[in-house]
Amino acid sequence: MPLHLEQVDWMPSPPLAPDDGPIDLEHLRRMTLGDAGLEREVLAMFAAQTVSLIGTLATLPPEAGALAHTLKGSARAIGAFAVADAAQRLEAALQKNSDPLPSLAGLKDAVNEARAAIDAILRRS
Repeated sequence: MPLHLEQVDWMPSPPLAPDDGPIDLEHLRRMTLGDAGLEREVLAMFAAQTVSLIGTLATLPPEAGALAHTLKGSARAIGAFAVADAAQRLEAALQKNSDPLPSLAGLKDAVNEARAAIDAILRRS
């Protein structure tokens, strides 16, 4: 049986891993059903929420595990997966009674990156 070969025009391949930076914009669009106004609203709410949560988490209150869990869920909802992963590490450290300070520092860094990206997105829109 002869092979039928045809030339296909070159097209760029998608990246092997998403490279949207601290916020997965495609995930955000899916979660907001493509509503740009809603995207801006949830990003602004998340940025404000993180300021409050990180400030409270810095004192390592008894409810720190629950706060980390809340932050993890909020971050996943908007596509801030690095923040979600960092919050999960803090939550796990607290559950295991491990030293939470390295995880808290990583969470602060992830939140700062996400907030900088959110600020840039909100300025563009």
